[in-house]
Parts: sequence; structure tokens; C-alpha cells
Amino acid sequence: MTIKIQSVHFDADKKLVEFIQERIDKLNHFYDGIISSDVTLRIDKSSVVENKIAEIKVHIAGNDLFAKKNCKSFEEAIDTSIGALKIQVKKHKEKIKGI
Repeated sequence: MTIKIQSVHFDADKKLVEFIQERIDKLNHFYDGIISSDVTLRIDKSSVVENKIAEIKVHIAGNDLFAKKNCKSFEEAIDTSIGALKIQVKKHKEKIKGI
């Protein structure tokens, strides 16, 4: 699976990139039909503490799954987005299998 990571108006450090790749690779345990993933990281310029935004789009055959979360850190935003995508992937897999 290919993972494309884009950080808007800043450079993501190597540890953050590795963290993202590790978390997205875990989605393959739930469904092996994932083709690729696009991750976009942004910092909202508001005065709110939860200004780190992570958007993840997962491309699977015939469909795209999407999650977007705002949190205090990118790691937390990625974790919560992956949690939401995990649910979506499981539902998609059940739908395909006809359960």
C-alpha cells in the first residue's frame, strides 16, 4: 500500500511520518484490499488549543473512506482518525462479504 503524506505550510519531521505510516499499515490487518492512503496535516490558525488537523483518505476498490479530526497534537489526531477509519473498513468488509 502506498501512503502519501502532505503537510501544509510546515515540514513534518521523520518521527511523525514514521508514526503515521505505522498506524496506517495497521489498517491492513482489518482489510487487505486497501490500495493507497492520502494523509494531509494542517495547523488551523485559530486561538483554539485543538488546532492540529489530520485528514486521511483511504482508497479501496470501488470506494474511498475518509476521516478528519482536530486535536491538540498530530499524533492524537492521527490516532482518532485511524480509529474512525477502522470502523469504516470493518463495515465495508462486512458489506462486501454480505454479512
